Amino acid sequence: MTNETTYRPPSGWLLLLITLAMIAGGPFMLIKGAVGLGANGGTPDLVLLIAGIATLVLGVISIFGYMAIAPNQARVLLLFGAYKGSALQSGFYWVNPFFSKKKISLRIRNFETGSTHTPEQKSAQGQVLRASSRTTGRPSKVNDRDGNPVDISAVVVWRVVNTAEALFEVDDYEDFVSVQSEAALRNLASRYPYDSEDHEMSLRGNTAEVCNQLKGDIQERLDKAGVKVIEARISHLAYSPEIAAAMLQRQQAQAVVAARTKIVEGAVGMVQMALDHLAKDNIVELDDERRAAMVSNLLVVLCSDRHTQPVVNTGSLYT
Repeated sequence: MTNETTYRPPSGWLLLLITLAMIAGGPFMLIKGAVGLGANGGTPDLVLLIAGIATLVLGVISIFGYMAIAPNQARVLLLFGAYKGSALQSGFYWVNPFFSKKKISLRIRNFETGSTHTPEQKSAQGQVLRASSRTTGRPSKVNDRDGNPVDISAVVVWRVVNTAEALFEVDDYEDFVSVQSEAALRNLASRYPYDSEDHEMSLRGNTAEVCNQLKGDIQERLDKAGVKVIEARISHLAYSPEIAAAMLQRQQAQAVVAARTKIVEGAVGMVQMALDHLAKDNIVELDDERRAAMVSNLLVVLCSDRHTQPVVNTGSLYT
């Protein structure tokens, strides 16, 4: 693993004035030395000529050492392939002109799983032929723990926290984040059922816990790339179209059964309350047969899904 080293370059403003003075003074010294050397041919004029050439060359070379770093940007500095450190503070600086200054962003980024990243393409001369791009995310088809095909996708928010690891430990850290996040999401979806009837953890019923688990799984895979996962949230979750209709019918049946169960529990309680109230206040005395008939009628009235048509008894108590 490559450890990140903070490099603190000097400010470039004072050195910029020195560079401009060298570029301006070098030709003056060169011309004065050449004129003096042609007229007198003395050693001081030769030294002045050489000093002018050296000053001009150093001034031109030093121009390539300046760099401007924007906020939440960094430069990874290499000297002939050797890592020298990372400049993390924003500002205008001067470094060794022979340093290779690799730009890397520290800003927060996000993407949706299922998208395809196309890297930047350059010609042999370094000209950009095609800029990098990313397609929109599409849900991935995965089998859950019970073998049901589901469509799932997630949004991952991340940022680079170790520039050395991001640049040297993996080939393309952006593509690495995308591939590993997709793999972690598929693995997570296969460990839990889409829905659960016995209150165990499921993808639909325990979204917060599942998202926290997803964040931890992705972070574990990306530690080696110097990337920190800030948030991982499931953005799309549904049964695949081939079984969606059947699963919808099952969910509707379960909802109907649950509703009917609740209605029956309430109706039984209301019948019990009515019988207790009649017996307590001695309103009417019912034998077992009439009590059973009354219970049956009340349950029909209370549990029916349609309005009942009552029959009013206008005769004697038992007719």
